[in-house]
Amino acid sequence: MGKSSSRKESASKNANEPIASPGTEKLPRKEYERELERLQVELVQLQDWVRREKKKICIVFEGRDGAGKGGVIKAITERVSPRTFRVVALPAPTEREKSQMYVQRYLPHFPAASEIVIFDRSWYNRAGVERVMGFCTERELEVFFSGAPWVEKAMVDSGIIVLKYWLEVSPEEQTRRLESRITDGRKLWKLSEMDLKSYARWDEYSRARDDMFLKTDTSWAPWYVARSDDKKRARLNIITHMLGKIPYEKMPARKIELPKRRETNDYVAADYTSKLIPQLF
Repeated sequence: MGKSSSRKESASKNANEPIASPGTEKLPRKEYERELERLQVELVQLQDWVRREKKKICIVFEGRDGAGKGGVIKAITERVSPRTFRVVALPAPTEREKSQMYVQRYLPHFPAASEIVIFDRSWYNRAGVERVMGFCTERELEVFFSGAPWVEKAMVDSGIIVLKYWLEVSPEEQTRRLESRITDGRKLWKLSEMDLKSYARWDEYSRARDDMFLKTDTSWAPWYVARSDDKKRARLNIITHMLGKIPYEKMPARKIELPKRRETNDYVAADYTSKLIPQLF
């Protein structure tokens, strides 16, 4: 099974600790890579179980800008099949989508049998950025809070395993990460005008987060909080917790042997040297 008593005890202990990040040292890269490789093997075993049992899993990642959602999702998905692990990161809604029932544009992306869908931000945009930045009315917010738990109840009742994670980053670490995007051409695309406006509203987002937890934390779809000041620790902790919450069973190891290649005597290799790209490295 994908659970252990030590993981359960650790998760229970962490749940009672405050959200603020503790003063732990950064995890060494070699230790991180060793543990990530081990967990990614388990993710492949989870994938096999989901395919075999035709399971449906939905994982939601929320958090402030710079909290590390993208890095966690990459760590989960980089060694598995995109046909099983599907990432959904929706753009801003179109005018047509704004006229729809709020949850409507998310419904087509919910998992079918043999799928794990990961939402990089989700319907909880309404409880966060839309609320703080004034993109929804108080009435729309009330409707969302009254309806979201029951949408998730319907998901669970249909056989979907729902996991919701909030990545909690400190204000100091968020500042450092956003400043690094300004000076790194590889990361500049991550820094939008909305990110800059949101950055100034730390307390408003904190109040919105607290209210979101209060109104949408249910027994069938609870929230889990991961400290993310140390990205490496956050990735390992989240993947470990996720695996512990899914009752998957390991598939027996397959014995695989490569077949012999068929060789023919009438094949003459074509000359593709004129099509080779320059070897600059």
